[in-house]
Amino acid sequence: MSESPPTAQRDITLEGRALTKIYHTGAVEVKALRGVDLQLFEAELVVLLGPSGSGKSTLLNILGGLDTPTDGRVRFRDMEITAGDESTLTRYRRDHVGFVFQFYNLIPSLTARENVALVTEIAQDPMDPAEALSLVGLAERIDHFPAQLSGGEQQRVAIARAIAKRPDVLLCDEPTGALDSHTGILVLEAIERVNLELGTTTAVITHNTVIGNMADRVLHFGDGQVIDSEHNASRQPARELSW
Repeated sequence: MSESPPTAQRDITLEGRALTKIYHTGAVEVKALRGVDLQLFEAELVVLLGPSGSGKSTLLNILGGLDTPTDGRVRFRDMEITAGDESTLTRYRRDHVGFVFQFYNLIPSLTARENVALVTEIAQDPMDPAEALSLVGLAERIDHFPAQLSGGEQQRVAIARAIAKRPDVLLCDEPTGALDSHTGILVLEAIERVNLELGTTTAVITHNTVIGNMADRVLHFGDGQVIDSEHNASRQPARELSW
C-alpha cells in the first residue's frame, strides 16, 4: 500500500463548478450532467465509478476541453476554460491534457515510436518517444507496428502517446474496458507509474469497482451527478488488483 497525502495539502489542478449538460434529440431533452461540482488535485489519482449512461464520459470530455457545458464552468489552475473561444480550448488540450480512450486509435502503418512521435512533434516540452514507451514498459517494442502488438501493448502505446507531451492532466475513459483482467492490470500499472513518477493529475473512468482501490479518491456517479465520494487511506498497487 502507498500512502495518500490529504487533498487539503495539495493545489487544485482542475475544477468543475455546477456543470450541466443538456442534449436535445428532436423534442426529447436529455440531461447528461446535473450540476456537478468536482475538484482534481495536484498529482492525485481519482477513479470515477458508475454505470453506462451516468454522465462520466460527458464530464471527462468537458474537463478535457473536448466538449462545452450547457451551464457551469471549468477552471484549470488560474485559467477559466469555459470562458475561452475554440482556440483557447485547442491550446488547453494540446498543452495541458492527455487522453486515453477504450479504443487505442493508433495509426496501423506507423510503429509504436512513430505513433508517439506524432504528439511530441507539436508539444512544447516533449519526452523522447523511446522514454515515454519505456515508462509504460515497452522499451523492447518501440519499432513494432500495432498489428504486431497485443491489445494491452497497444493501449500502453496509447498511454505513452498521451503522456509524451508531459501533460498536467491525464484523462482515461474506460482504458481497460476492452481487455481481460491480466492485461488490464498491466495497463493500470502503466497509468499508476505515470501518476506516481511524473506527478500527473489523473482521472480514470470505469464501471469496475475494484479499480477504485488504486485511487486516492473514488467518485461514484449516477444519473448525471456525483452521488458519493470516498477517500482511500492508502492506495492498493495496481499489480495487486484482481477481478
